[in-house]
Amino acid sequence: MKPGVRALGVAESYRERDGRDRNRSTLAGAVVRADRVCDGLAYDACTVGGTDATDAVIRLVDEVGRPDVRYVLLGAVAPAWYNLLDLSRIHEAAARPVLAVTFEASDGLAAGLEDAFSGTELEQRLATYRALPARRDLTVNDETVYVRAVGLDPDEADDVVRSFTPVGGRPEPIRVARLAARAADSYARSFE
Repeated sequence: MKPGVRALGVAESYRERDGRDRNRSTLAGAVVRADRVCDGLAYDACTVGGTDATDAVIRLVDEVGRPDVRYVLLGAVAPAWYNLLDLSRIHEAAARPVLAVTFEASDGLAAGLEDAFSGTELEQRLATYRALPARRDLTVNDETVYVRAVGLDPDEADDVVRSFTPVGGRPEPIRVARLAARAADSYARSFE
């Protein structure tokens, strides 16, 4: 992959403030080139336990407003306590491939959703969860990550993840977005 190819990484940060739960989670978007140069940041928020994370990610893509971004890399499929992302909707709105890259083995989210929600809230989340593409494991730099992709075939998705992961197992756009989200969360806390 050419060094100037860009991806938008999206990650979240949520921290309790002074022992109090908050109802918002900070999302950050980081435009990062394949050669590890950060080329832009944007911020938004979503509701903890809500259903607005997909809209927040779409707003981040719009806010960045970068037609040169070729991929959207998400650091979760269920940020902000099961605020599930609809990867197909993000792909359609962004008009570019979307990859969710996660970092822990899991038996899936269904049992957790069933413990946390009921009725319509549960059914809506289960429908979004079941519509996600299959999660595949991928070895990157001797680490295992788990990838879901919309808008490109599995081999291409593997190439994208590896190209944006020069060291370790976390793709650089997601790593930078996570750092930015944590910094923004800490900064916002200073005003409370």
